[in-house]
Amino acid sequence: MRKIININQNWQFTGPKGDTVAVDLPHTWNNIDGQDGGNDYIRSVFTYKHTFEKPAFNADELVYLQFKGVNSSCVVTLNGKEICSHDGGYSTFRADITGLLQEENTLELAVDNRVNDTVYPQKADFTFYGGIYRDVDLLVVNKAHFDLDYFGGPGLQITPTVEDKNGKVQVVSYPVGDFDQVKVSLTDASGAEVAQGEGKDVSLIIPNAHLWDGVKDPYLYNATVTLYKGGKAVDQVSARFGVRSFYVDPKKGFFLNGRSYPLRGVSRHQDRKGLGNAITKEMHKEDMDLICEMGCNTIRLAHYQHDQYFYDLCDERGMVVWAEIPYISEHMPNGRENTISQMKELIIQNYNHACIVCWGVSNEITISTKDKADMLDNHHVLNDLCHKMDPTRFTTLACYAMCGPFNKVAHITDVVSWNLYLGWYVPGLFLNDLWVDFFHAVYPNRALGYSEYGAEGMPNLHSSNPKRGDHTEEYQAIYHEYLLEFINKHPWMWATHVWNMFDFAADARDQGGEPGMNHKGLVTFDRKTKKDSFYLYKAWWSDVPFVHLCSKGYVDRVESETTVKVYSNQPEVALYVDGKLVEKKSGSHVFTFTVALTGQHELRAVAGSQEDTSVIHKVDTPNPAYTLSAKSSNSANWV
Repeated sequence: MRKIININQNWQFTGPKGDTVAVDLPHTWNNIDGQDGGNDYIRSVFTYKHTFEKPAFNADELVYLQFKGVNSSCVVTLNGKEICSHDGGYSTFRADITGLLQEENTLELAVDNRVNDTVYPQKADFTFYGGIYRDVDLLVVNKAHFDLDYFGGPGLQITPTVEDKNGKVQVVSYPVGDFDQVKVSLTDASGAEVAQGEGKDVSLIIPNAHLWDGVKDPYLYNATVTLYKGGKAVDQVSARFGVRSFYVDPKKGFFLNGRSYPLRGVSRHQDRKGLGNAITKEMHKEDMDLICEMGCNTIRLAHYQHDQYFYDLCDERGMVVWAEIPYISEHMPNGRENTISQMKELIIQNYNHACIVCWGVSNEITISTKDKADMLDNHHVLNDLCHKMDPTRFTTLACYAMCGPFNKVAHITDVVSWNLYLGWYVPGLFLNDLWVDFFHAVYPNRALGYSEYGAEGMPNLHSSNPKRGDHTEEYQAIYHEYLLEFINKHPWMWATHVWNMFDFAADARDQGGEPGMNHKGLVTFDRKTKKDSFYLYKAWWSDVPFVHLCSKGYVDRVESETTVKVYSNQPEVALYVDGKLVEKKSGSHVFTFTVALTGQHELRAVAGSQEDTSVIHKVDTPNPAYTLSAKSSNSANWV
């Protein structure tokens, strides 16, 4: 049976300074310079070397190298001989190295994140970290095994459908080599077998199937296929899956298992402060815990294929996922083949995940595209490819804000969403209503969503009179208060995804408070601070009782009377100042109080058994630390 040997430890990296240093994986050379602004982070070719002993294996076995993420292109050599190359920094790829193995082996990767016109992404509002930033493994498998050579896939494809109360499950496996038999076993969450069969392509029935039903009940089954030769099991792979049905109605929104299930959640970038994309499983889990705490039921995993571990977490937590490739910002005629290969990898490697309901074809592709005809043709090719490879899921794309509703690109995929920042990059929150209502009136049979919406907010910037473009935590909250009411008035929108769950690095950004950063996140880059807007969404979407006093960082205030805002999912909130009740209010989500300021005061908000405290202080002059400098305050004029 197959063995996995991790080789993340003890690599030699020759990097920007020309010196060679010892590193462990995951690793990136842009963990600092890719986050400090200037659009000058190093995009080059650097070398990783690793020496390993020949693993133990038998004459009837093979040894593969497996890379789960190398950004963005690489050439791999073993003992001086090139064994493979790969273009695309976010997916798994493998190579059979059996014939080249020696007792002592030298593995070398030339890793390349240079600017080019063939590999996506090349132009986008995030940093393209170079490096080997996910696991590297040796796989020892029998010569008869489930295919490891087809676009990094698992060699197993599971297609569940709902028929009455039963689950019909088609299990297709792809064995290679000399074998006698394939056996299939389906087990429930307790490990009990619920169906079994034999063959490379079998359809099995799970009676009275327990449905994968979103965040409330993300029930998962497991499919195991075993390969036999001479009566002996020689290889085995398994994957979890969920039995569920879904569809989109342009007039009623998204449906899961036959019931209305509006998709309301966030987009996610995977990078971290000081680490870039070289993050651990514990960090992935922390991200998921925060998303779940807020009450989301969907995640747009932007703008590339994410770690398999995170898709696993989405399966387990019941998150409905939009998965996409990094075909973004600008169509490159020489990059067409790369969009196709990255889409094939995305679908083949992620087909079995219950969480995924749609494949994203592109993002904001009209920003700077010159050859529109070639771009449109490429979209048709990708859309057709998705339907051919996976007829069970629908396709989507994210349109640029300036891409009008009549643009041809917006009418290729099954559904469409827009990246609209009305009320942030342009004035007028009310424009959201006008824009969406106009599109729905003109195209009533076209399902519409919001793939991105948001406003910059920094927890150290504050104002009693917040304005668009000031990057204060208060304006970000006002923006999202309006958008949540707007979304509530448009339940037919198939999905809405906040941009973004977390602040993330965009080294090309030089304005807006902190160079190199996009601060539209609801949580800070280091995941240590939940902004007020995080708690606003929690007030709307979470059932877990809580109360939150807003603007905790806004201690020094000049006004004699100040507004105190409280977010809660409880029906009544009481505010106490210095231990005395000011007022008790009934309502929903947002509660505002007026408080007289005479000195330093302790605030306490109480909602049922929940409470929260903060301090405010009357001062004579404004605290300059609460506002952006004049030099950087014009950032609302750029995307």
